[in-house]
Amino acid sequence: MGLSINQQQLVEQFSLLKGWEDKYRFILRLGKSVPAMDDVLKIDDVLLNGCESNVWFYGEVVNDSLQLNIYSDAKIVRGLIAIICQAFDGLSLENITNFDCVQFLEELGLLSHLSPSRGNGIRAIIEQITKVAHKH
Repeated sequence: MGLSINQQQLVEQFSLLKGWEDKYRFILRLGKSVPAMDDVLKIDDVLLNGCESNVWFYGEVVNDSLQLNIYSDAKIVRGLIAIICQAFDGLSLENITNFDCVQFLEELGLLSHLSPSRGNGIRAIIEQITKVAHKH
């Protein structure tokens, strides 16, 4: 499977950034685009395990389309959530389960700059997205 248009856009955007500091600032800017989650939705039942910071995850399939509502209390994680959601956006359920998002993030040069616990949290988010898509 080749890269989707959204994935190609991410590759192009990150190729223009010089060094980790530029990437970090860009990720933080992307995090501002993640809509705030209503406090009533931030319940323990939807907190993901394995994340260094709090990550609330809602995912479902509606009309063969994956619908996600993911939020974190950490700015950098919100930015990474935005990248992950963009990478999965527009993919069929089958392509979502086959897409190696961890490898994609490594190719963007992101995971190597995260702490091991932060990286594990990102992997937990990706795993949960894949689980939701795979159930259908």
